[in-house]
Amino acid sequence: MNSNRPDTTDEDIGRRAFQLRKEKATERALDRLRQGLKGDWGMFTQSDLEDLSWILGELWAFENRLDWEDLHFSKLTAEDTQKIISLGRALQENAQHSVETLETVSDIVRARSI
Repeated sequence: MNSNRPDTTDEDIGRRAFQLRKEKATERALDRLRQGLKGDWGMFTQSDLEDLSWILGELWAFENRLDWEDLHFSKLTAEDTQKIISLGRALQENAQHSVETLETVSDIVRARSI
């Protein structure tokens, strides 16, 4: 039996598993948003979509899992989406108010999830 430490620790595996769950949840949210926006989806640039993906990933990490499942991204409007992108960009530039920003994003989505 090899007593050397493995190259990959349990902590590394946990971080990777978290990242994979985050990416999968973000992809599902983006897909639902795209389906809901229909033709308006085309108004967003690649940069917009990258920033949107980032902020949705941060929102996933912030939200309680059960609360995340109650969010209805397909009901967001193009205006909601643009606001979320703007909030994400502001957060990337200055993380000082991250909790407040993520709560605002959550409120935007929740308002459409009723």
